[in-house]
Amino acid sequence: MSNLSDFPVSRRWPPRHPDAIQLYSMPTPNGIKVAIALEEMGLAYDAHRVEFSKNDQLSPEFLSLNPNNKIPAILDPKGPDGAPLALFESGAILIYLAEKSGRFLPQAKRYQILQWLMFQMGGVGPMFGQLGYFHSFAGKEIEDPRPKERYRAEVARLLKVLDQALQGQDWIAGDYSIADMAIAPWLRSLRDFYKAGDITGLNDCPNVVKYLDRFLQRPAVQRGLTVPAA
Repeated sequence: MSNLSDFPVSRRWPPRHPDAIQLYSMPTPNGIKVAIALEEMGLAYDAHRVEFSKNDQLSPEFLSLNPNNKIPAILDPKGPDGAPLALFESGAILIYLAEKSGRFLPQAKRYQILQWLMFQMGGVGPMFGQLGYFHSFAGKEIEDPRPKERYRAEVARLLKVLDQALQGQDWIAGDYSIADMAIAPWLRSLRDFYKAGDITGLNDCPNVVKYLDRFLQRPAVQRGLTVPAA
């Protein structure tokens, strides 16, 4: 495909700026991390809202971009070698954007940053999300306490891992990076959306609390939290 009009997703969500990166997302933790990265890196983008309430993520147009029907996804009209690039999975998108912009994934710390990015993708995201389901949503109606306790205990463990890693430094891999853009939005959801900070011992992890506050004070983060707009 040589231009954006060749991609079915462009028919459902027409580009406003065809030369910009097209972001298809919602302000969930996974969606927020990519919006924040785009803001931090200063890359031009169009944000398109994928409405779960309308099952947009199951539409043929969106599935043509991401067959796994999850947000976020991007379409870069100026991908590698100048050809358009369609990409899904938030971790892969963060790596791509960092390499495209030359920011937040320095070669000297590349593997340390990537290990913490994978820590988020394999641990923090799935475990925090499952706890949110059992603590705040339909799962709280399940009488058996074991599922919720399993995820609560694992989230508490992960918080302790983060707290220890953050001892004596502001960011998880030393300097601010895409790993922080991946991890911190999930901490925000744990505390502010799932309301599960108390049961997981978040306040007993002072380095994590300060880390989250530090992250949320960044102007690019504040902008990214509202993307795509309602």
